[in-house]
Amino acid sequence: MKKALVTGANGFTGSYLTRHLLDKGYHVRVLVRKGSDLSTIDGLEVEYAWGDLAKDENFDQAMQDIDVVFHIAALYRAENVPRQLFWDVNVSGTRKLLQAAKKAGVGRFVHCSTVGVQGEIKNPPAKEEDPYAPGDYYQDSKLEGELLALDFFKKENLPGSVVRPVGIYGPGDTRFLKLFKYINNGTFRMIGNGKVLYHLTYVEDLVAGIALAGEREEALGEIFTIGGDGYLTLNELVGKIAGILGKPVPSSRIPVWPVWFAGLLCEIACKPLGISPPIYRRRVDFFIKDRAFDISKAKRLLGYQPVVDLDTGLKKTADWYREQGLLD
Repeated sequence: MKKALVTGANGFTGSYLTRHLLDKGYHVRVLVRKGSDLSTIDGLEVEYAWGDLAKDENFDQAMQDIDVVFHIAALYRAENVPRQLFWDVNVSGTRKLLQAAKKAGVGRFVHCSTVGVQGEIKNPPAKEEDPYAPGDYYQDSKLEGELLALDFFKKENLPGSVVRPVGIYGPGDTRFLKLFKYINNGTFRMIGNGKVLYHLTYVEDLVAGIALAGEREEALGEIFTIGGDGYLTLNELVGKIAGILGKPVPSSRIPVWPVWFAGLLCEIACKPLGISPPIYRRRVDFFIKDRAFDISKAKRLLGYQPVVDLDTGLKKTADWYREQGLLD
């Protein structure tokens, strides 16, 4: 029985990965912060290790007798926190885990990055070797963490790989809730022409790909984009969600740049006061930047194959939102 350590196991992706590994027969140890919400993994037969990537320095006990580390934990685009905290978690925290893994003789380390390190995709679909172009401080910190991991694998001879998830969604996620909710209540307005490309990954497919990166010899030293099978325009995505919800396809549109400048003004006015701005410039990015990726490398080297098609995944997500009363 392989013994895996999952960092950030109580998060959306981490909790699905934990369940997936348990189903595959792994013994799973989870690294989580004391006092954090553990409801997503409550009742699972896991072993607990406690630690804060930003504050703690010693993770030796968490690494003891571990065969493979799946490093999922990250600070994700939180507002009204010091920018330095992104580096403390996403870079320094990663370095501490890598060092502890090497010291403990861990056999494999899978570092979870993000396709955001490539920023806006100029020539879609993007491949793993296409240029880095992070667009905000979260993506900057994730890029630095990714480069740190790749360099550590090479210089310290720690067997490892990097995975970059694409647009994760599914039951339990709330990042796409506003899109579903606004389409459901008729208040959605398309910013721009809606022709930008968007790529999604159903969470169960994603964690299957992450697990493969921890198992296949072909994964060592490589970067893998893990995404769904194909991408579509934002217009098409909105149309699919409207159809699933049984609502008319939204037709109203708003010009991009007035909204972008409104976001800039809100940030300037609100951030010094510690107030969360009602509009962010980065939220406009969803409407204006192409996000489409080539997943052929993961298919070829990992044997990765998405099994949940977009229509099915969107319906499962919408059904979960309804069950939770989140669309009201």
